[in-house]
Parts: sequence; structure tokens; C-alpha cells
Amino acid sequence: QARLVESGGGLVQGGGSLRLSCKAPRMITSVFNPMTFNWYRQAPGKQRESVASITGGRVTNYADDVKGRFTISRDNSRKTVYLQMNSLKSGDTGVYYCNYNDYGTDVWGQGTEVTVSS
Repeated sequence: QARLVESGGGLVQGGGSLRLSCKAPRMITSVFNPMTFNWYRQAPGKQRESVASITGGRVTNYADDVKGRFTISRDNSRKTVYLQMNSLKSGDTGVYYCNYNDYGTDVWGQGTEVTVSS
């Protein structure tokens, strides 16, 4: 079983919304709860870039171009991190990955693809 499982991607029209989920099925709660999780995305032909992060204390951080449109949140009881994406633009198209750092090693999910049509 994968350490991180993303879901929720799809095809959406510009201006629409999607909610991505990232579940950590193998992580015990005592490890999940304080863990910082990140969402990254990779557009076709471009490098992977940070989108948002959330700490165990629910402190959030966002890339400038998603501020006010995206919201990262977490449900510790479900060991799941969410990325609510509103007012989507064609520039948001890409594969979205969930990530955390495990004692210096980056752990990635398989990604979920988001396509925004103009």
C-alpha cells in the first residue's frame, strides 16, 4: 500500500473548482498529527513547484499565484490532507502531488492530474 494516495483530480472548466485529497493510510495517528504536508504541482514541460503547505499546528502557506483561490486543510481523524481549488485557471493545469519529509527523505504520492480548460 502506498504511503500517500492522492485523488480528486479531473477536467474542469476555467473558473471551476476541485478538491484534491491526500490520504496517508499507513501512517499512525501520532506521526500524522504533527507532520507538515505539502502540495506540489508539475505543469507539462515545467519543474515541480510548491503550491501549499500545512503544519501540524495548521499553519498554512501558499504560493503567490494561488493565494485567495486555494485552501489547504487537514482532517487528522481521517489522516487526510485536502486542497480546495477555486477559480481555477488554465495555468493551474498539471499533476498535483502530496508530499511530506520523513527524516530527510521526501515521500511523494503518485499524483493526481488536473486539467483546466479555457
